[in-house]
Amino acid sequence: MTPQQYVQEKAAASGSSFHYAFLFLPPPTRAAITAFYAFCREVDDVVDEASDLGVAATKLAWWRQEVARAFAGTPQHPVMQALMPQVSLYGLKAEQLLAVIEGCEMDLQQTRYLDFAGLARYCHLVAGVVGEVACQIFGQPSAQTFAYAHKLGLAMQLTNIIRDVGDDARRGRIYLPVDELQQFDVKANEILLRAAPWGYSDRFTALMRFQAQRAHALFDEALALLPKDERRDQKTGLMMAHIYRALLREVERENFQVLHQRISLTPLRKLWIAMRTNWMT
Repeated sequence: MTPQQYVQEKAAASGSSFHYAFLFLPPPTRAAITAFYAFCREVDDVVDEASDLGVAATKLAWWRQEVARAFAGTPQHPVMQALMPQVSLYGLKAEQLLAVIEGCEMDLQQTRYLDFAGLARYCHLVAGVVGEVACQIFGQPSAQTFAYAHKLGLAMQLTNIIRDVGDDARRGRIYLPVDELQQFDVKANEILLRAAPWGYSDRFTALMRFQAQRAHALFDEALALLPKDERRDQKTGLMMAHIYRALLREVERENFQVLHQRISLTPLRKLWIAMRTNWMT
């Protein structure tokens, strides 16, 4: 299997919404973003699949070394072998890859965030930086488009957090800020409940509605930043924005019943949203 085949399989196997948006890219751009996305999946999977935090930390340290090796010209992993030819073409930097690894390391070091400022730092590393790299690959972004991509990454990560409250609780993590749980009088042990009636309450719904309103505001702010003359270059990011916002609205329609189930869009719906965005942009 070639490095290019490896990253394609890694991206497709994830079942992520990103896969559907990538389908509309020209082959060279698709190869670059697929390689970068596969890198993100590799380091994220280290944490998500970890049963031993020490082993996971060792694996992430190996990835730090692999980034250094790759930028020195000797990549070992097929993901980095596929990604490195894209580095000079799109101006990618080792610091950007290391930021993503740092964000994953935060998942090993803490399971709670005291306030939104702390959570925003985490979102910056695992999503904002990813948005910036993606917009570099999609076009030649202005400073305003970089700001759009970063803010869009935050909005999408907050959507993930809202959708995955139950899944994350099963891993012992609560990303919702502690001070906001206190504001809405929601106890951590309610979210961590693993049986009916779970942790649902009017207080929990109000907390989640507050989270959704912040995510919607970030989507609005991000889209307002994107210059009209760069919308076509950044079309793939807009596909992702529309898919994720549809997911957020689906969670709202389900009245934030996210503790016992993982709400998702069907593959056909994701593809339709991507196609519609492609036609309209």
